[in-house]
Amino acid sequence: MKEYAKKFYTSREWRITSRLYMSSIHYVCERCGGVAEICHHRKYITPGNINNPDITLNMDNLEGLCMDCHNKEHKRLHKRNT
Repeated sequence: MKEYAKKFYTSREWRITSRLYMSSIHYVCERCGGVAEICHHRKYITPGNINNPDITLNMDNLEGLCMDCHNKEHKRLHKRNT
């Protein structure tokens, strides 16, 4: 986890929002249908938007992913940036 995001990801607001979202999708991965374990932000959190609830706490910006799909997402991002 990036240092600038630690406070957000341990906040009460995030814990509530992520649990509500994951419950709403019944913990089913939205990409492969497996068991979702990660509440992922579609638009990534950055130092510039970390305090913007329209990004960080917006249910439309969330996606439930299993660990494999989450890892693939971040590997793909890393490959695009290299």
